[in-house]
Amino acid sequence: MSDLGKLYLIPTMLGDSEPLEVLPLSVKKVIEELDYFIVENERSARKFIKRITPRKSQPDLKLFTLDKYADEMEVRRYLDVCAQGISIGMLSEAGVPAIADPGAFIAKMAHEKGIQVVPLVGPSSILLAMMASGLNGQNFAFNGYLPIDVSERKKTIKQLERLSKEKDQSQIFIETPYRNDKMFTDLKAILTPGTDLCIACDITLGTEYIRTLSIQEWKGHKPSLHKRPTIFIIHKS
Repeated sequence: MSDLGKLYLIPTMLGDSEPLEVLPLSVKKVIEELDYFIVENERSARKFIKRITPRKSQPDLKLFTLDKYADEMEVRRYLDVCAQGISIGMLSEAGVPAIADPGAFIAKMAHEKGIQVVPLVGPSSILLAMMASGLNGQNFAFNGYLPIDVSERKKTIKQLERLSKEKDQSQIFIETPYRNDKMFTDLKAILTPGTDLCIACDITLGTEYIRTLSIQEWKGHKPSLHKRPTIFIIHKS
């Protein structure tokens, strides 16, 4: 049996909800056992850890930051503690680590070093939106953010619509929350009337809104999406 520590991929809430309403008890138990964490933001990570394990000693925590400013050579040493038999957790800012979230590089590095990677159960806005959409859960693709440039965005939206029809594949994407309303306007203008669009925002929160309609039907609706975390899914039959 390996004496190496493990890398735990630890999900968090998708918003300001009670942790144990959306996270299983196993997440709390793992956090209680760990002192080393790889995080995107130290302040919010400490807040989450304290919220889910109030009695855990904050001064004992060793947090390594993984953001766009992190030095690559330093990041490559984040898993060195595993060689001492010490396990480490990687926290997402929202949802699950390494899915539409920094951290895939760390998981790959763990595999290269022979470190066991343990994914923990938690909410993924992408999968929860897909589950509730009524669209093709057998064949779908996540496309991340679409281009900001107007002409490139229009071209990409039409490409995704065409790909959806050719492959019978639901196409998932996201937008920066303050640009959600503009994205919704663009989708109504660019997509064909019969294409289905699912809008899923504030997933798992009290303000959750998930609805799938054709583009023609959406023209009579105007949900408020501004600054609300939103998943968009399109499917053309």
